[in-house]
Order: sequence, then C-alpha cells, then structure tokens
Amino acid sequence: MAYLRAMSLSLAEARRFAVAPMIDWTDRHCRFFHRQLTKHALLFTEMVVDQAIIHGPRERLLGFSDAEHPVAVQLGGSDPKLLAEATRIATGFGYDEINLNVGCPSDRVQSGRFGACLMAEPALVAECVRAMREATDLPVTVKCRIGIDDQDTEESLDRFADHMVGAGVAALYVHARKAWLKGLSPKENRTIPPLDYPRVHRLAQRLAPLPMVINGGILSLDDAETHLGHMHGVMLGRAAYQEPMLLAEVDRRLFGDTAPAVTFNRVIDAMIAYAEAECARGTRVNAITRHMLGLANGRPGARSFRQILSVDAAKRGAGPEVIELARQALVTADRGAA
Repeated sequence: MAYLRAMSLSLAEARRFAVAPMIDWTDRHCRFFHRQLTKHALLFTEMVVDQAIIHGPRERLLGFSDAEHPVAVQLGGSDPKLLAEATRIATGFGYDEINLNVGCPSDRVQSGRFGACLMAEPALVAECVRAMREATDLPVTVKCRIGIDDQDTEESLDRFADHMVGAGVAALYVHARKAWLKGLSPKENRTIPPLDYPRVHRLAQRLAPLPMVINGGILSLDDAETHLGHMHGVMLGRAAYQEPMLLAEVDRRLFGDTAPAVTFNRVIDAMIAYAEAECARGTRVNAITRHMLGLANGRPGARSFRQILSVDAAKRGAGPEVIELARQALVTADRGAA
C-alpha cells in the first residue's frame, strides 16, 4: 500500500475510475504502461484462476511492479476453500484489493463453474466472499453482470447484490448488460445484450453508501462524468485499451489533479526505460509494445507507429530501440504534414 500512502489517495477514491480486467490484455506490462498515463486510476490484473495460483507459477501469474499501485487482482473460482487459499497467496504479493469474477461468460469459464454462471448461485458467491474476507485484511469486491439468460434483472440482481452486502463485500463492479450463457460468444456478449444503465443506477441508489462502479459500453470521459452523477465510480475496458491517450486526461478531469499534463514523449521515454530493464531480464520487447499500438491514434504517422511496434518488434533480436524508431516515424510524419 506504499503508493496509496505516498499519494494520499485512498482506495475508495481510486475506484472513481478503473481500467477493467481483460484476459490476455491487462497483464503487468499493460498495467505499467497505463500507469504512465494515470497515477490515480485503479488498475486490474487479468482474471487468474484460484487453482492456477495454488498449483502454478505464482511469480509469473501474480508478480507486478510497485509502480502499478493502486492495483487489484481478480480471481476466478467457486470453491470457498480454494478461493481463500488463492486470496492468502495473492495478499502476500501486495495487492490493494481482491476481486472475484462473477461476470465472464466464456464456455471455458462456465465449464469450471465460475464467472457469470455464478449469478444463478448468489448464496454460493456469498460463501466465497466470506471465505476470502477471512483470508485477508484487504478489501474483497465482486464484479458481476446485471443478470444472465432469462433472469428478471429487477428481482435477481437485487437478490444477488443483497447476498453480497450480507457477506460484507467492500464494493460492487456491475457490467450493465446481461450475459447470455448459451447462444452468444464472449465477444457477442460484450455488444449484443442491451445496456441498461438505469438499472445499475437504481441499484447504486438502493445500496448506498456501498461503493458501486459501473462498467460496459462507456466510451469517453464525457460518458464517465455523466455516470459519476449516479455512481461511486466508472470502469472502462476496451475504450481505455484501444485509445490509451484517453487515460492521460483521467487525473485532471476525474480526480481534479492540477499536475502538468501527461505528454506523449514522457510516456515514450518511460516505456523505453522500462523495456530496457525488462529485456535485460529476458522479456521479449513485443510483449510490451503490443499494448502501446493505440498510443498515437489520430496523429500523422500512426500507421507506421503501429507497424513498427507490432511487426518490427516481433522480429528476432528486436529490443527497446523499436520504441524510439516508432516515435521517430511520427516525427518524420509531422514534418511531412507541416
């Protein structure tokens, strides 16, 4: 929790804006990159399955840089004992929050009896939350949908949320769409079920002062500010990942930070230094640069920037210099446009 103390920023305040956990995207390199753009937002790991933590390579699954704080780890599972053990292990790594995934609709997740299918079993989820709370002194939170399949989202979401409150959950993150467990792919579940923001707003009002964060289809900071009139916080996923410079405005607009604005060149300099350190430890540079592809969106030379960071960075022997080459492609394009 050193970062939170140093910044005089409470975890409750950090939840005002969060970057969503996204499998295959929000790894530690992504989180370090995002932290160069916003020092206040709450960042999340990818979902990590409890049994993988217990039996797998813990440092690879859970290791992270102190620079990433405040950061929450998201766990997947449905066995209270296993989740408690995974929580104990994750706590030892120094995270700021432990989050339970009750929103992922993929077939693989369903077959493991965790993710969105658990919305049909609120009593079991509550038991999991209690076991996790007993295993840590960190806040335990839940991320869910507004419902699944043919559930009545008025009755079923209230019932689910009341179970979470009874279990002592510290906050709820609610994706404002149903998850259809049969008939829709995970990708389709992010776009086809209609958004119902008013339902989430009503739940937040009913459960106040429990912190509630809204997620799903929020594409801009204008949208985020609108939701903050009803919610404790907002969570962006793909919009933040695909347009990372959006994050450079978060601290000023949503946290009232008056520090100098984040600049493109400052971010590039930080990522070059980070890549040098990581590559010296054996990390392939494209594991880092793949998260930076959208950084130059809208600028002359953005296509060349993306190509260098994706194609050139994947070549044998490529190193941190490709990030500088990508920057120089923008400089050349800017000169040509002048």
